[in-house]
Amino acid sequence: MARRFSPNKKLRATQRARTVVRVNLRERKKEATRRALSLAAVELALEHGPENVRVEDIAAAAGVSPRTYNNYFSSREAAICAVPIARLQLLGERLRARPAGEPLAEACVQAVLEHHLDRDAPDQRIMKMVFCNPALHGEFQQSFKASAQPVVDAIAERCGADPERDLFPALLAATLGTAVRIATQHWLEHDTGRPFPDVLREALLHVAPLAAAHDRHRPPSDDRTASPAEPGRSDHP
Repeated sequence: MARRFSPNKKLRATQRARTVVRVNLRERKKEATRRALSLAAVELALEHGPENVRVEDIAAAAGVSPRTYNNYFSSREAAICAVPIARLQLLGERLRARPAGEPLAEACVQAVLEHHLDRDAPDQRIMKMVFCNPALHGEFQQSFKASAQPVVDAIAERCGADPERDLFPALLAATLGTAVRIATQHWLEHDTGRPFPDVLREALLHVAPLAAAHDRHRPPSDDRTASPAEPGRSDHP
């Protein structure tokens, strides 16, 4: 015979559902406020220069009080860098979306290329501003390291490793991040006429052997083992 819920149980279930909805709405509102503040900070910095942007200006542009601003960011540098840093969370998802049988080196190279070259990537003006301003660059580097865990987790999942106990996922994630940073700096500082995608691909191909070596040394019993193809040979941009 089917179980019947008492009125009290039904009431508690309804209350729990309403609580979840309220929490989700609150989190979405907080995320929207954070994004509005960071976008306002970037626009003001591009227009007036980072050193000329005040907390009061950012808060006013986002339609909130300076007190609200301080609940989200500890400095103007943190607010400005939040735009490119927020996208780092998506890189782990992009790596997970690569084909399961694809060699690790190829998956990493293509995931990073796609991530940095899609239409929603940070404007090149933003990256130039961040990398050419010492205070912004320092904040970006600090935030980048703290936000890299999604990439570490995605690499560990693909390798069948433990992201907390195994060294390799964190090592590869850090190496990929370094390749992106150096490629960006090189492209900004040296006017060679090469498109940024070419410079980034070259940097990533120097990192690819680290991932390819992991594939070669994976135990034969791992059914995901595949002979690593040469990274970069793809139709992706």
